[in-house]
Amino acid sequence: MRRDRLYFLTYWTATFAAVLAFSSVARSQADQQHAVSKTSVAPAPKHNLSGVWQLRGTGGAESFAPEEGMPPMTPWAQAKFDAAKPGYGSRAAPGGNDPILQCDPMGFPRVMLMPTPYEFVHTPTRVLQFFEREHEWRSIWTDGRSLPKEPDPTWYGYAIGHWEGDITFVVESTGFTDRTWITPTGYPHSEAMRVTERYQRVDRDTILYNISVTDPMSYAKPITGPQRIMKLKPGAEIDELPCVWSDENEFTKRIREPAASKSAK
Repeated sequence: MRRDRLYFLTYWTATFAAVLAFSSVARSQADQQHAVSKTSVAPAPKHNLSGVWQLRGTGGAESFAPEEGMPPMTPWAQAKFDAAKPGYGSRAAPGGNDPILQCDPMGFPRVMLMPTPYEFVHTPTRVLQFFEREHEWRSIWTDGRSLPKEPDPTWYGYAIGHWEGDITFVVESTGFTDRTWITPTGYPHSEAMRVTERYQRVDRDTILYNISVTDPMSYAKPITGPQRIMKLKPGAEIDELPCVWSDENEFTKRIREPAASKSAK
């Protein structure tokens, strides 16, 4: 009996020691892997978003906010929404009147959620945002000016930016023409719309993007989109991708409207 008890104690002592040794090795390996993962991506440069970036999304055109979470519309906006006939998505129908189907500029913030890249270029007084889609560009002024009180409405608005800390670029925009939609399914906006964006470059390769829209003429409360991830594309170049009306018209007749007819049935 005594021999059995001694064997039992010896066995479990050895087993416990082995478990401790294994845990120590595993913990050491995990610590090393964590250290490697932390150093595998270079830190974000300060006050710098330069480079070509692309949204990590579904691969198609997206809405900046979930449609089921859109706030109630004003009567003015509801009438505009009811008159909208999207060319794509759940409300697609033949004879769509989405402005982009006639090669009108897509506008903002809709262009931010396209599956095409864009580039940031820094200058001493502004940051240029150059979009592959439509081969369009946007100025974000960084010279300390304020937003104009009564800007002339334009497709991509009037934008100013400033840095919060070393890695977060905050952009305020206003002065948008109401001829664009803010989602592919026809949600409208007024010329009173104001957009706030936050580009947080958390490391060399990653931007966390947040956007909100305030438009009291159209919606009962501000609209805030979910945080999205944008990734750097080292070595990439922006291609020429303008909207060519003849190509768009041919695509509409041959593919888009037949597909919309089938989905509408």
